[in-house]
Amino acid sequence: MKIGLRILLGYFLIVGLAAWFLLNVFVAEVKPGVRSTLEDTLVDTAELLAGVVADGMRAGVPQPSARLEAMQDYARRHIDVIINGVHKRRLDYRIYITDARGVVVYDSEGRDTGKDYSRWNDVYLTLRGRYGARSTRTEAGDDRSTVLYVAAAIRDGERIAGVLTVAKPLSSVQAFVDRSQRKIMQRGAVLLAVSLLIGLAFAWWLARALRQLMHYVSEVEAGRKAVLPPMGDNEIGTLGRALHAMRTRLEGKEYAEQLMHTLAHELKSPIAAIQGSAELLSEDMPPQDFRRFLDNILGQNARQKQLIDKLLALVRVEQQQGLEAAEAVDAAALLRRGAADAAGRLRQRGLALRLTLPEPAPTLRADALLLRQAIGNLLDNAIDFAPPGSAVGLSLAVDAGALCIAVSDAGPGIPHYAAARLFERFYSLPRPDGAKSTGLGLPFVREVAALHGGTVSVANGGQGGCRAELRLPLPLTL
Repeated sequence: MKIGLRILLGYFLIVGLAAWFLLNVFVAEVKPGVRSTLEDTLVDTAELLAGVVADGMRAGVPQPSARLEAMQDYARRHIDVIINGVHKRRLDYRIYITDARGVVVYDSEGRDTGKDYSRWNDVYLTLRGRYGARSTRTEAGDDRSTVLYVAAAIRDGERIAGVLTVAKPLSSVQAFVDRSQRKIMQRGAVLLAVSLLIGLAFAWWLARALRQLMHYVSEVEAGRKAVLPPMGDNEIGTLGRALHAMRTRLEGKEYAEQLMHTLAHELKSPIAAIQGSAELLSEDMPPQDFRRFLDNILGQNARQKQLIDKLLALVRVEQQQGLEAAEAVDAAALLRRGAADAAGRLRQRGLALRLTLPEPAPTLRADALLLRQAIGNLLDNAIDFAPPGSAVGLSLAVDAGALCIAVSDAGPGIPHYAAARLFERFYSLPRPDGAKSTGLGLPFVREVAALHGGTVSVANGGQGGCRAELRLPLPLTL
């Protein structure tokens, strides 16, 4: 499982458990809270009414009065009000009065007058001077049918002359309970969704940063060009910069050791040739021999200079991880400049150049100098192997989503044993005229292609000769 998904699942598990716990607490507390509020209201109402009817009690029986008539009138009223989104159409209070024995002497609904309520908790406890209340279901097993009864003592001085009970069904406030619970669940779902979106955003950001870092590490491990992506001023960015610094130091040390070894190996031959020729020049010899050895010294010295110059150019591009001087480049103009650079050598070898350019030619964002040097190296190889009087081809085309720069010649082609080693440093094939190259041209072209996100390939042509192809991806096109 990927780390981003792990982080997201862990985050969502924590948030989900916290939300579930809080929602359950809130939902579970709504009903008891409403019930306690209702009971508190019933206590106040019962005490108030008990005080109101106390003066009208004679021998434990309420006497006809305007107060009782008002209470009776209350039970017959009909209303039509909306309370906090809940429609209320009827009054829900039921009021009954019992005497000192617990027998009902007044019932606002007129159904239980004369019944003995002395065993009900509201009456039983109140007659004994304690707080009397009860809740009773009108339908067994149905909690929504519960009716809450709260009683208050009707006093004749210090004596309890009777009990007044106010009853209200919980179903009358159930709509408020349901509405509150529904709102809590809705708001909780919104909160959970927002938390999930925040978690997704955070996990995406972290996974994206880690993917960039892993891609960079993979490219470095594979030995390809890799530029550390901008990762911000955070712990991951610090880790990326530390890896990049460690990579630079390790690669620099390894590269320097390898470079010194190969350079020393390649310079042995020209130095030995110069030393041998110099020793022979110290002896008396015919002028023609003297001139031959002197030309050998100059030639070997030129070869050393060319080797060092090309090696320094290769070192520069090998250590470069990205384009440093990218600019808009006209591909056709670039090839024309490359052809102009090679014009002198083409005339010297008696060769013609076939330049093929599309109309219109694409424009690239690239390092013009590096591409010009790469094209020059490919042309140098083609000129070295092309037979006198033949033609060297230089073409530009758009093929399979890439810009293709091709250089071809009519030479002997590539021997099968050399095909896999063409891009090795210092490896070169003998030229038809016996000259030896530095073996650094094609490695340089490969590094330039990699810096531009492209590739280079060299293969035998379909009708003889050799064809080198530099391909650059079209996203470089402006």
